[in-house]
Amino acid sequence: MKGKLHHVEIYTADLTQSKEFWGWLLGELGYKEYQTWEAGISYILDDSYIVFVQVQEKYSDIPYHRCRPGLNHLAFHGGSKEFVDEITQKLRDRKVKILYEDKHPFAGGQGYYAVYFEAPDRMKVEIVAD
Repeated sequence: MKGKLHHVEIYTADLTQSKEFWGWLLGELGYKEYQTWEAGISYILDDSYIVFVQVQEKYSDIPYHRCRPGLNHLAFHGGSKEFVDEITQKLRDRKVKILYEDKHPFAGGQGYYAVYFEAPDRMKVEIVAD
C-alpha cells in the first residue's frame, strides 16, 4: 500500500525501561512483540511496526525533548471512549504522567476525546477515541 506507514524507529535512553512501558502499552493496543536483539525490540500490528533501540552512549549527552526539532508525539487510535477511559485509569495506576490533566479528556478540543501522557523518555503519546 503506497504511502502507508511501514515502521517508526525510536532511540531510547533506557531500553529496559522502554521495553517495560511500551511492551505493556502496545500490548493494550493489540501489538505483539515482533523482533528482539541485544540493542532493541520491535512490536507489530498488522503490517506496521514500532522499533525501540538503545541509543549509543556517544549520542546520549543531549536528552530528548518533544519541543525540539524532531518527533513531537505518537498518536494511536483507541477505538471507544470507554477504552480511552480504561487506559487512562491503567496509566494512572502505573503512575504515568497524564498531560493536560485539567482539560482531560478534551485537551484537543471539544469532540476530540483523548488521553495525552508521557513515555519514559518524555515523548508525548496520545490515544484517541475514534
